[in-house]
Amino acid sequence: MLFRSAFDTANAFDNTTNYRFQPTVAGYYQFNAVLTPSSATSYTIVRIYKNGSAYFSGGAGNNITNSPSSVSGILYMNGSTDYVEIYGYLTGTTPTVFNNSYSTYFNGALIRSA
Repeated sequence: MLFRSAFDTANAFDNTTNYRFQPTVAGYYQFNAVLTPSSATSYTIVRIYKNGSAYFSGGAGNNITNSPSSVSGILYMNGSTDYVEIYGYLTGTTPTVFNNSYSTYFNGALIRSA
């Protein structure tokens, strides 16, 4: 899955290699993600991972096309080695992809520096 950035003033999001958000300023960050399948699914899960471990999860059982699943949370990031990734999981009978950028997105913002 590919995400694009509306703006990234600190070059914290790598959109070419590993698709991670790795801030350079230590502090507390608010993260949000929404995944919207383009065809009906039995279940959709979206998770926020920090340094390879799941921290927050959101999901929906729907069987409805274009029904979004969302997750959000606040994490402390050390400003050097910590990174965040978003993963999605879909179940269903037909191949499913995530919709375009207006309905599938990931964002992070510094809410308080350390």
